[in-house]
Amino acid sequence: MTKPIRVLVVDDHAIMREGICLLLARCKDIEVVGEAADGRQAIDAVARCDPDVVLMDIAMPEMDGLAATREIHARFPSTRVLVLTQHESKEYVMPLLRAGASGYVVKSTRSGELISAIRTVHAEGAYLSPHITPAVVNGIAASSNAEEDILTEREIEVVRLVAEGLNSREIGERLNISVKTVDTHRANILAKLDMHSTAELIKYAIRKGIVST
Repeated sequence: MTKPIRVLVVDDHAIMREGICLLLARCKDIEVVGEAADGRQAIDAVARCDPDVVLMDIAMPEMDGLAATREIHARFPSTRVLVLTQHESKEYVMPLLRAGASGYVVKSTRSGELISAIRTVHAEGAYLSPHITPAVVNGIAASSNAEEDILTEREIEVVRLVAEGLNSREIGERLNISVKTVDTHRANILAKLDMHSTAELIKYAIRKGIVST
């Protein structure tokens, strides 16, 4: 039997958390393993509950969703962060993608899309709501180094080492992280760049000057 997708719900409005939990409770393949009202609680809950997906709001007290996403991505790279927010502009979308978010959904979306986004992020590592796709396109077009804007500093390090010919074990030893963490970074990078092979990643690294020929 397939294990359910473990989800942590993070939002500073209790009624919003309650509504999301009730919605997800109807899905046999999804299990809500915890709730948090701000970013600091979210980080503690990830350490405690080990969720597969964190459903993350942006505007919260104590620590906002951007800061929490950045720390969760750094400390728990195998945990996917799916942003759920009312904000649709690139000023919000691009920083969160750079911080390590695997997906972005707006609160005006229908419940079916949210459920689909959770499943997609868990299975494939990335999901962008059609509502915010134009914002992402505009954000990329506004930058001459679009892919580097999307990748985190650690992900760029991994790209560089992949392009230099290191395998996951060697990259892990170089960066002092586990092989599983390296593989998670590689999967996230490929998803963000819409690539499907190491060869594509190497060509990208050379084209962008991340590694010299």
